[in-house]
Amino acid sequence: MERLITLFVLMHFGCTLSAQTSDPKPRDTRPLGDRIWFGGGIGLSFGTVTAIQVDPLVGYKVDQDGKFSVGVGGSYWYYQDNRFTPAINYTGYGYRTFARYRVIPQLYAHSEFLHLNVERFDYTTDLVARIWVPHVLVGAGYVQQLGGRSSIFFQILFDVLQDPNSVYANQGPIISGGIGVGF
Repeated sequence: MERLITLFVLMHFGCTLSAQTSDPKPRDTRPLGDRIWFGGGIGLSFGTVTAIQVDPLVGYKVDQDGKFSVGVGGSYWYYQDNRFTPAINYTGYGYRTFARYRVIPQLYAHSEFLHLNVERFDYTTDLVARIWVPHVLVGAGYVQQLGGRSSIFFQILFDVLQDPNSVYANQGPIISGGIGVGF
């Protein structure tokens, strides 16, 4: 049996090597500045309810046409609601990975994994604890060139995971927007 497994592994390894060397891929000649793009969003609301959200992004155009991008980003949230006594006050921070595909130059499909560290009240200990909450967001967006390499985008996303601790729990579509440079 060990000989059969060894033979299988060697045959698979040999096929993999020949597949890699038989058809070399053309080298991507785009400068790095044409492959990388930056963007993100800022949300501000002041008054009885204060909300601040900062979401920087960096993306990489995978294909030479620039239709498919993958990337990473950060997220910071601050929320204070003075309608209650005591006021509700919390912060959240985390990271995201995402993929975007441009169906047409102005319309893209978007999916992302957002992992936020948020404060939640633990009823068993009567204490506020920080927990990591996963979010899986999918949807679509619209992008409009502003001139040069800058653009503005709007997107509608849905949290398909619906974790009970999600910042989007029991919420409809998530409507957001931002700016991009090189997107």
